[in-house]
Amino acid sequence: MRSKLTALALAATALAMPALAQDRTPAVRQSLVDLAYVLGEAHALRQACLGEDDQYWRTRMIRMVDTEQPDAALDRRLKESFNTGFASRQGEFPTCTGATHRAEIATAARGQSLAAQLSQVMNPVQGDAPPTLKEMNADAGHGDVATRPAPR
Repeated sequence: MRSKLTALALAATALAMPALAQDRTPAVRQSLVDLAYVLGEAHALRQACLGEDDQYWRTRMIRMVDTEQPDAALDRRLKESFNTGFASRQGEFPTCTGATHRAEIATAARGQSLAAQLSQVMNPVQGDAPPTLKEMNADAGHGDVATRPAPR
């Protein structure tokens, strides 16, 4: 499970390359929109267990948008997709339960799949290496799913 969360986190923070969004094919644009939806879902599920102050996945979404430098249309699609994913899971899982954790695992698997697809079409980035999961968790001030308290 930890590897799936790692893949999702890395995809959200480092997978997008510095090319402008208008250089992306329609398929890549759709994959980015799909990833934004998954990040919204992950954000809602994590907040269900860690509280509304947790901004781990929202921060990853912001980094993805900053990196992608989308045109206005793609920017709107990304944000709408994130918000739709968030609202969907927030309504379905308003509290932290075992089902919430299972949904988080499934969401991470979908994110991992999207990350793998995107990594095959992106060009290598010059410069700093992407942050490690440990660094990202330190930034967020929280552990990953495996280190969270048991569901209520």
